[in-house]
Amino acid sequence: MPSGSFFASLAGEQIGGPRADFVIVEWTDSGESGHEWIAPLHVHHVDDEAWYVLEGMLRFRIDDEIREVGPHSAVAASKGTPHAFGNAGHGQAARYLVVMTPKIRALVQALHEPGDRDYGEIFRAHDSELLG
Repeated sequence: MPSGSFFASLAGEQIGGPRADFVIVEWTDSGESGHEWIAPLHVHHVDDEAWYVLEGMLRFRIDDEIREVGPHSAVAASKGTPHAFGNAGHGQAARYLVVMTPKIRALVQALHEPGDRDYGEIFRAHDSELLG
C-alpha cells in the first residue's frame, strides 16, 4: 500500500495488504445460501479480527455468546477467542467491513481457492484452528 491512498469505495477493493499491519475489506452476503454461518466456529491463535456492519444483520458467536447485530454495530474477536459469524437477515443481504491481519486475509483467500483441500490444514498453516 502506498504511503497514502484514497478509496471511493471498498467494494471489490481492500485497504492494507501483505506488508501492512492490517487489512480492511468490504464484503456482502446475499443471505440466500441457507447456511447458518459464513465462517464456522474457529480460532486465530495470534491474530485479532473485527467487523463493522454497514447494512443488514449479522449473527456472531464469540466464545459461547451468540448475538445478532445490525447497522453501525461493531464486533471484535481477540486472538485465542473462538468465534463464528453468519448472515442473520433471513434471506436479506448484509454488507460489512472486516478488519483483519494480512495472515487472516491469506487464510480466507486460501479457503476460497478452487479444488479439494484439507480445511483443517489450511487453518493450521495460518496459526488458526477450525473448531466446528
